[in-house]
Amino acid sequence: MKIGIFTALFHDRPIEEALDIIAAAGIKAVELGAGAYPGSNHLDNMGGVEKLISDNGARKKLKKAIEDRGLTLDSLSVHGNALHPDKAIADDHHQAFVNAVLLAEKLEVGVVNGFSGCPGDNSRAKYPNWVTAAWPDEFRDILDWQWKKKVIPYWKAQNRFLKQHNVKFAIEAHPGFVVYNPETILKLRNAAGDQIGANFDPSHLWWQGVDPIAAIRNLGPAGAIFHVHAKDTRIDPINSGINGNLDVKSYGDIAARSWVFRSVGYGHDTFWWKEFVSNLLMIGYDGVLSIEHEDSMLSTSEGIKKAVETLEAAIVTEKPGAMFWAKD
Repeated sequence: MKIGIFTALFHDRPIEEALDIIAAAGIKAVELGAGAYPGSNHLDNMGGVEKLISDNGARKKLKKAIEDRGLTLDSLSVHGNALHPDKAIADDHHQAFVNAVLLAEKLEVGVVNGFSGCPGDNSRAKYPNWVTAAWPDEFRDILDWQWKKKVIPYWKAQNRFLKQHNVKFAIEAHPGFVVYNPETILKLRNAAGDQIGANFDPSHLWWQGVDPIAAIRNLGPAGAIFHVHAKDTRIDPINSGINGNLDVKSYGDIAARSWVFRSVGYGHDTFWWKEFVSNLLMIGYDGVLSIEHEDSMLSTSEGIKKAVETLEAAIVTEKPGAMFWAKD
């Protein structure tokens, strides 16, 4: 198991400077943004996604920059909404997804991360409509229309495309999109195909009331966890107790929010993260834990430092030995 990082937090720095900082922090793997919401700044430093797809020399330069620092490239990320009712946005995010898959194939990176997307509530809608209630009945009608007419047809086609290029798509379950919890991850996977699975990020699960450990044990037997984000969440017991956890206030309004994203270790302690790692190992995941820094209370440098300290105490880097104390 390795500690990695999603480099989007260094979007304002050239890729080589970002890689220097990452290597110096003791991190071993990188996840690069390839378009849509995260942008593609670091790939743009190397000529851009399309050039990297077509130009082997550009790809070699990118790989060299990463490998010369003792790092590996573990995934590309293209979090977007290809189901957006605004056709211009949907087309842009779909093309970013296609390009990310093509580039992942060329770079021999097996996983692209992103969102499921969310359609509108009818064919004339302007904005996405995330349904979270079963009544009044029209909400269920909207949900049925979204999945049957938009979600499943789109992702069935993309599952075929992913299979052709030997790439898996790891969906980050995220409120605001049709896939937001383990049940909807498996619903889409079962309907569209097994090239689709999870970019498992516990930070979006806690505030929904989901136990991430239980979620691992639910998704693991299906072989549905392709990638993992390491990001913490702290639920404020006072604000949550008053207002619940559905909160649309600014992430910067820390004192008033019911929950906020935190650096690893600032929402849950090291023991919890050891349990997280142990359960991932239990279901066969021995890959990268990719730090995603979105903590408005800590600087980037301090947030990374604290996250690495917690994860280094939690991860397992060696294979277990034989059970000398028991026959089996």
